[in-house]
Amino acid sequence: MINLKVILNEAGVDFENVVKTTAYIIDFNNIEKVNEVYKSYFKNNYPARETVQVSRLPAGANLEISMIAVKKL
Repeated sequence: MINLKVILNEAGVDFENVVKTTAYIIDFNNIEKVNEVYKSYFKNNYPARETVQVSRLPAGANLEISMIAVKKL
């Protein structure tokens, strides 16, 4: 989430601008931990989210999250 925050800020947006996320997780038993951290970054409106359990992620990661943000005019 820290890396995603940096990327969002470089684009001139923040978590308030995120409209959709996709989380790829190795072990769905860890979803409560993921949700706890997730909630700490999204304060007001939660974006739409897909969560998908996968068998493997690059570099041995346990979780990968992609986000779509919209810059408000």
